[in-house]
Amino acid sequence: MKKNKHDAQLFKTAIKIGLAYALKRGYSLPEIPLSDPQKAEIIYRLLVQDKLIIALPQDKEDGPQIKHRLVVWISKQLPPEHPLLN
Repeated sequence: MKKNKHDAQLFKTAIKIGLAYALKRGYSLPEIPLSDPQKAEIIYRLLVQDKLIIALPQDKEDGPQIKHRLVVWISKQLPPEHPLLN
């Protein structure tokens, strides 16, 4: 996996935008507080279901791989001149 110096901020942005997307789609989030890995998995599964990203193989579906997939997804959604992409 290629690392970017802004991966942590890109991941936070992916979580924020992904949750907004989930709510817009009518997905109701649980009332209990969720950790970032739980949020990432929810967003990942929704994006796969909507065919916005390609699913990882079953044996590679773990936290770091899902995080990387979300970082790649959000990197493609942001405009090229966005500060997190430079």
